[in-house]
Formats: sequence, structure tokens, C-alpha cells
Amino acid sequence: MVPVELRHLRRPVVLVAFSGWNDAGDAATGVMDHLSEICDTELAFALDPDDYYDFTESRPVIMRDEDGDRTLEWATTEVLVGHLAERDLVLISGPEPNFRWKAFCASLVSLLRSVDPDRVIVMGAMLADAPHTRPTPVSEDGTDYEGPTGIVGVFAGACREAGFDVTSLWASVPHYVSDPPNPKATLALLGRVEDLIDETIDVQDLPQLASVWEERVKELVVEEPDISEYVTGLEERYDTAEATADEIALQFERYLRRRER
Repeated sequence: MVPVELRHLRRPVVLVAFSGWNDAGDAATGVMDHLSEICDTELAFALDPDDYYDFTESRPVIMRDEDGDRTLEWATTEVLVGHLAERDLVLISGPEPNFRWKAFCASLVSLLRSVDPDRVIVMGAMLADAPHTRPTPVSEDGTDYEGPTGIVGVFAGACREAGFDVTSLWASVPHYVSDPPNPKATLALLGRVEDLIDETIDVQDLPQLASVWEERVKELVVEEPDISEYVTGLEERYDTAEATADEIALQFERYLRRRER
């Protein structure tokens, strides 16, 4: 039975992000973490991890609860419900599954039919030739890319086939500084989400964290002349031309090649 929390929501929007291959710099899951903190979320549903995860890849973690007792936390995909001023959010997030992607997507799509969302927003982040000193590029939907994809692309396709209004957002993360977190890319994605749902989202300290991140990267780049020269070239390219669909597709292809190394 579908939990009551997923029925009769106010103008619901579904947001989706998966950690791992689809999420350079943890930018997309950073959006989900932020929304979970500010939207008074409640757990509505969790998929059975035995059906979709390889625990030698996504190992369970030993934790201590509030009473100090040891518990096991298993990798899984959770569905949370949160609340903004004018609408409700359904947040779907977890590690990219290892097995049975078609069944995984079918299970979540079935869940979404009960939600009946106004829109589904699927988010990811890719390593790209993007300078850290400029606004983080966020591409929306159709590029001309053809090639391997992750669970983000597969799930977005399953939602479209089911008749949902789907938007895919991809943040371009500088490949020379890919270690998470990347609050600047998270903030850029969050800004696009705001535009799409037509509601203000409290960003809290994300702008300050993004500024600190950028300053730290600048310090590291200055210490490496080769990287500094390379970044200057990226800045010049960014300042003199807008990214075309072909360029975005090339960035995604580079991202895939780097992931395969």
C-alpha cells in the first residue's frame, strides 16, 4: 500500500538525485541534503536494498543511535516528503543501484503515479572543462549526447514514458577540482530548481560556503602554474562564447571517459 504521506500533496514536485557515477562533486545530492534540512522532511518510503545493491560496493555502516546502541545503516533509496510555503516536495535519493535498473525505475514510477506530481526534476553533475571562477553552467534537458548513461538518464526516460513532465538538470563541475563537496555547483542547481518550481528556497549559508570553496580553489591553482594557465584559457573561452548544445555534449563525453579511467 502506498503511504498516506504521498497522497493529496499540495502541488507536488518530485526531485531526484543519486550519488556516485552521476554526481560529480556531490553537487546534486548536495541539493537533496540541503532540502532535507530546511523542509522538515519525513520518511515516506524506502526500497528494499537487497533487491538493488551490491553490499561489497555499497557496504553497510555501523552507527550508534541516540541511546548509544550499535545499529547497521544499509545503502538504499529513500523517498522523503518535505514542505515549502506553497507546495510539497517529494525527494528521491540514494546511491546509484547496482542491479535490476528496470525494476528499480518501475517501482519508483509506480510510486509517483500516486503522487501525481506537477513536475519531476532529475539532477546530476558531470566533470567538465568549466572554470571555477565563473558561474557554474547548468544544462537543461536535451543535449545531442549519445552514449553510456547512468541511473539518472534511465530514470528520467522511464518517467517520460510514464507521461510525467520531466526536466533534467546537469551541473558542470571543474574536472581539475572534482573532490566533494562543491557548494557552488549545489547552489547553481538549487537556483534552477527555484526557477522551475516558482518558489523561493532558503539557501542558508550556501553562498558563503561557495565563496569559501572558490577562494580555496584559487589558492591551490595559483600554486600550480600549469593549471593556472589552463584555467586562464577556460576563462577566456567562457567569456567570449556561450556553450552550445554540441559543447555540452562534448563535456559529457569527456566526463564519461574520465569516469571509465
